[in-house]
Amino acid sequence: MISERPQAVAANGPGPAPIPAATEAYVWIWLPGALEPVVAGRIEADGGFYVFNYGRSYLERADAIPIYWPELPLERGRIAPDAPLDMAGCLRDGAPDAWGRRVIINRLTGLRGEAAHNVDFDELTFMLNSGSDRIGALDFQTSAERFRAREQDGATLEELAEAAERVERGEPIPPALDKALFHGSSIGGARPKALIQDGEDKFIAKFSATNDTMAVVKAEFVAMRLAAEVGLSAAPVRLTKASGKDVVLVRRFDREWNGRGWTRRAMVSALTMLGLGEMQARYASYGDLAEMVRARFTDPKETLRELFGRLVFNVLAGNTDDHARNHAAFWDGAGLTLTQAYDICPQPRNGREANQAMLVHGEDKRSLLESCRLSASNYLLSDGAARALINHQVVTIAQLWDGICDEAELSMIDRSYLWRRQFVNDYAFEGYVDGAPKL
Repeated sequence: MISERPQAVAANGPGPAPIPAATEAYVWIWLPGALEPVVAGRIEADGGFYVFNYGRSYLERADAIPIYWPELPLERGRIAPDAPLDMAGCLRDGAPDAWGRRVIINRLTGLRGEAAHNVDFDELTFMLNSGSDRIGALDFQTSAERFRAREQDGATLEELAEAAERVERGEPIPPALDKALFHGSSIGGARPKALIQDGEDKFIAKFSATNDTMAVVKAEFVAMRLAAEVGLSAAPVRLTKASGKDVVLVRRFDREWNGRGWTRRAMVSALTMLGLGEMQARYASYGDLAEMVRARFTDPKETLRELFGRLVFNVLAGNTDDHARNHAAFWDGAGLTLTQAYDICPQPRNGREANQAMLVHGEDKRSLLESCRLSASNYLLSDGAARALINHQVVTIAQLWDGICDEAELSMIDRSYLWRRQFVNDYAFEGYVDGAPKL
């Protein structure tokens, strides 16, 4: 259904005809182990909010699971989002973020550059105009009867990299590349990316951005490799090139090949688990997430140790972009299980001090190992265990730094830029009970 209310377009100057706002979308879900989706229900725009209804046929299924409980329990009738949300977080998790929105705006309006920055669509328009191979086990369709996958035509990494660069430069995308880049429009995050398949693996390909001031792609590869080496459960990564530029391939953990086809694993972000919207993300805390783990996660003790390890590593790697959408859990209809770590990427620093995106200890966001140590009881860790974990990570990063930088073929200039600035920055050790190491 399409509203007569026109959607906003560029604020200044002539432009294309307004895009009508979508007022409803059908939610399709891949149930655990299924190769094909079934329709679960409908989202309807209602006075600035998005209300959800499960379909009768879905509620009657013996294998039906809640899209996410307690947010969308299996029940009849309209389910309005809980304040302060305007849409259930588990549904919003399936919507595209900054990069995907840029691709969709470019595709639907033809506007480029600064003109495209003044365009915004409603959430349903973004959901219905992004690729179907989105993270998790949901997709959004205009029909409740027939599922039409919005998939890519085959494209090489070189072609995808070229298309991503064109979007960044505000240039038109050739028709041959349009569908391929559109396929990755449903993936979250702000940086250029696309989806590719290699045999029985699926990857998110992340490209360099035109405004990069450091070797961001290689830095993410180094961080993800080091995360695995210090003992964290991190998504496997590969480094390659397209048209002479670096590309990091991150293996998807929400897809599994069972010999006959792809199954999809449902996921929810920490933002959803904490009941927060985008505007409240600054209130997200590691402590609250740890409390959620204790209450609802499988294997809570081991998961708490893993979560504490990720917090420590983010501090040591200079990853201050550890916001609540960059933590997630699988949802099987009954319980939550932490996913592999992803999007661990050192961030440029403007000065000596830094803050994490989520609260570390109480109201403290500072990127300090001492703040991590003081929060150890939230993770059911003794002070000794927390300090041992921290010190193990510091030593391991220092020992493996050169070897993993060699894997990435990172230049000496880039190594010097990252070492002791993003990675193991002196500020991280300020006030730390065991002091700064001699590296």
